[in-house]
Amino acid sequence: MRKALRGFLSLAVLIGTVSATGASAGAATAAEPAAVRTAVSDSGTSTDIKDRILAIPGMSLIEEKPYAGYRYFVLNYTQPIDHRHPSKGTFKQRITLLHKDTSRPTVFYTSGYNVSTNPSRSEPTRIIDGNQVSLEYRFFTPSRPAPADWSKLDIWQAASDQHRVFTALKRIYSKNWLTTGGSKGGMTATYFERFYPKDMDGVVAYVAPNDVVNKEDSAYDRFFAEVGTKECRDRLQGVQREALVRRAPLEKKYQQYAADNGYTFTTVGTLDKAYEAVVMDYVWAYWQYSLLADCDSIPADAENATDQAIWDSIDSISGFSAYADQGLANYTPYYYQAGTQLGSPDIKQPWLGKLSRYGYQPPRNFVPSSIPMRFQPSVMRDVDTWVKHHASHMLYVYGENDPWGAERFRLGRGARDSYVFTVAGGNHGSNVAGLAPAENAKATAAILRWAGVAPAAVQADPAKAKPLAKFDARLDKKDLTTEHRLGTRRP
Repeated sequence: MRKALRGFLSLAVLIGTVSATGASAGAATAAEPAAVRTAVSDSGTSTDIKDRILAIPGMSLIEEKPYAGYRYFVLNYTQPIDHRHPSKGTFKQRITLLHKDTSRPTVFYTSGYNVSTNPSRSEPTRIIDGNQVSLEYRFFTPSRPAPADWSKLDIWQAASDQHRVFTALKRIYSKNWLTTGGSKGGMTATYFERFYPKDMDGVVAYVAPNDVVNKEDSAYDRFFAEVGTKECRDRLQGVQREALVRRAPLEKKYQQYAADNGYTFTTVGTLDKAYEAVVMDYVWAYWQYSLLADCDSIPADAENATDQAIWDSIDSISGFSAYADQGLANYTPYYYQAGTQLGSPDIKQPWLGKLSRYGYQPPRNFVPSSIPMRFQPSVMRDVDTWVKHHASHMLYVYGENDPWGAERFRLGRGARDSYVFTVAGGNHGSNVAGLAPAENAKATAAILRWAGVAPAAVQADPAKAKPLAKFDARLDKKDLTTEHRLGTRRP
């Protein structure tokens, strides 16, 4: 489930329970459309969009990358370390801006992890044919204060980061705004809406886990008892068992693998604990990233498979680098949040009998011991209650076979114009495009409506809804391998 967490790392959350208000705060080529090259300032003067953005106090340019039909900027924005006490220091937070036109709506995207510095579009951005602002989550390097006061890594502080970025850019991008993200990003979008419900015109949250009661995880156990087919479950469980039965020879292989790659295990404690953590993630990671049709790639007769076959299957799905210090380091902020506010799954996996020595290890095992952690059980309950009673213009999309959806957001009587849809057979990469046709159209129509760009034909008949922008193989490519398969215990 580390790789799952790596996804909880598209697929890819955080503060105290206080609902407070945070402090608000290159020239294109001649071939580009005029709307992309220029924007009209408040005074009516035609001004280059880069100049307008860089005129925002605290905003600085890292680089501009050309992309046909857009302007793409990688930026730094100065943020308070503590939004409640802005005088106590600042740090630079990376953002990217895919600029199309100030007359178009804007999507605010975050994965909840690092930000990619290559141009890309989230699904809502393509649907509304808009601009996209992408934010790196606080404490993911290089967007980390130095020295790092980890007590300032919580969901309210992160939501306040988004609020300040939105406030700064809203004067330029004055049309409707939506917020979106997948997995931890979907959680982040939800938390932003909970603390700053007046900022966005709509929320599109993909495969967002909702661990309301951290100590009660039976929903996950029920999920793994029924997901897919018995044949596929038997294959996966057989390989996982053999990996623990053959611990001695496979750990010898792991020692050599670690030596060859310079891996160490100071944070988790021992190579043995790291090895077992990877193996324990195997079944979770399979269903998070794979489809039922992929089960043919799993050894059918694990007991008679070679050590290499068992190693290869575990490594390709869970990843033996995941719990080495070098694999954990970039994700310390996630594990810290999982162990202080977000919660984390603890599954039984009864098919392993007594082969496990450590059980499903908690987030505390994956954060350096020098960083203090204390779990706050009221934080997720607060968010869950708010969504049930106050959700407005919120859309959740889940995958039927994605473990993270076993504990999900649900709407209550107070919800208005909000939806929860599930992609049949879908994994952690599920999206609106994968929904059944009627639900696809309904979700697409809602997104267009919230963004203020629903064509008259769609307003009259939501069944006619479709994305306004054409598919672009480079901008719209979804790559779960690079975005999420960097650990399994992360959404």
